[in-house]
Amino acid sequence: MNRRRNEPRNSGFIIFALLLGAAIVATGGVLHVYYKNRQIQVAREIDAIDRRVEQYRLDIRTTEMRMDQLLNRFAIRKQLRDNGSSLRPISIAVVEEIDPAHKGDRSVASVTRTAP
Repeated sequence: MNRRRNEPRNSGFIIFALLLGAAIVATGGVLHVYYKNRQIQVAREIDAIDRRVEQYRLDIRTTEMRMDQLLNRFAIRKQLRDNGSSLRPISIAVVEEIDPAHKGDRSVASVTRTAP
């Protein structure tokens, strides 16, 4: 029953433990690569979204600038003159202010109902 000291001692448990350790290390390496790759992909997606947001902000500013240019009263007046429109400016004395809070009987248009 006694073994000699110079005989190799390879038990099945040691080999199993080494294989299990190697499998754990290999799985950890694969998971590390997977998570690192996913982290890089998410960072790229975030950068792409940031670029799109900045482009949308630039588009909004450009649209606001174009609206301001189109709504400029002097540009409208010049465009009407260039198009040969019959619209002419009116004096401020002719302008009538209407109070939106006042709901009086006076109205510009009214509907008349006839009894059936």
